[in-house]
Amino acid sequence: MNMMIRWPALGDLRAPARRRIPHIAWEYLDSGVGTEESLARDRAALSAITLTPRFLGGAPAPDISTTLFGKDHKLPIGVGPIGMSSLIWPGSELMLARAARDAGGIYCLSTAAGESIEAVGDAAPGSWFQLYTPNDVDMRRDLIARARTAKFEALVVTIDVPVASRRERQRRAGVAMQPKIGPAMIADFLMHPAWLAATLRRGRPSFENLSRYASAEELSQLSAFVNARLSQSVTPDLLAEIRRDWDGPLLVKGVLSPDEALVALAAGVDGIVVSNHGGRQLDPAPAAIDMLPRVAEAVAGRATILMDSGLRSGADIARALALGADAVLLGRPFLWACAAGGDAGARHAFTILQDDLRNVMHQLGCARPSDLPSRLTERPMP
Repeated sequence: MNMMIRWPALGDLRAPARRRIPHIAWEYLDSGVGTEESLARDRAALSAITLTPRFLGGAPAPDISTTLFGKDHKLPIGVGPIGMSSLIWPGSELMLARAARDAGGIYCLSTAAGESIEAVGDAAPGSWFQLYTPNDVDMRRDLIARARTAKFEALVVTIDVPVASRRERQRRAGVAMQPKIGPAMIADFLMHPAWLAATLRRGRPSFENLSRYASAEELSQLSAFVNARLSQSVTPDLLAEIRRDWDGPLLVKGVLSPDEALVALAAGVDGIVVSNHGGRQLDPAPAAIDMLPRVAEAVAGRATILMDSGLRSGADIARALALGADAVLLGRPFLWACAAGGDAGARHAFTILQDDLRNVMHQLGCARPSDLPSRLTERPMP
């Protein structure tokens, strides 16, 4: 059956994805932190934003292309960095990198991915690389050098993981890179034969980017490894060091404060990703969409602005673009797509978002993303 008929909306991919992957993988993907108030807050804040259409100006054919850091993109849409993607669906990093390349969007590879910098760089030159800053300077510089050699276009430094969060749902599910496999987990794997077959073909998920720097035993416990090796707090001085080591576009991801955005600008960054880590780090954190206009106002055009956290549709993307984002990143929905439909599912997710955003802009009477701010219905600032 045609995927657009079977799964016309991004949310339609969630249920088949859940059916096709084991409980441990689903809990890793779907969970937030604490009581998951932040997850709900992101969705509630997005839903509260309304856009007022204008009909008498005609019906323009929307152009949704954008230019980021001097490079033209057909879509202002990208795949955000997702650690352990290969646990959710084996090979998903390459699926999504190729899908983004072909759709004219963005793909950002996580430091904690299951595919290497080199493999993704070969499959989709011009991808972005997300850096969790290692405590070890040599390790950090080597990761940056590898990204440069593999022709990654931009470096995205994540600042909102000073330590791994508790993520209680994941703890209850036994999430680890090499979980303790008992009878119940084996039974669960056997009940998901497509996932199991794909995993057996590709091998047990691993940290391909980090394996040269640590033993398998060190890498087996995700939280412990992050806290021990990737937990360095990102300071302005560290950002300035990274700026010296990386000569391409440099972004910081995890900004929720206008003041912090200004500090990052002073350290030499070119882009800001407004994000609350998809509700996975701090439950009382504000919704990213609520902080986006404040950050955009503070930056005042001096850096490229992206936003993630909670986006699920073309309408959500239009809301973010209206409030100051130049482009957006999505995480969970793209992995729903891989789990539901593999390579074809990854491509289908981009098709859904492209068609949905274009349709929303057509309904609003917007010819280009820069028209969207004029369609915002006035609302009080949070």
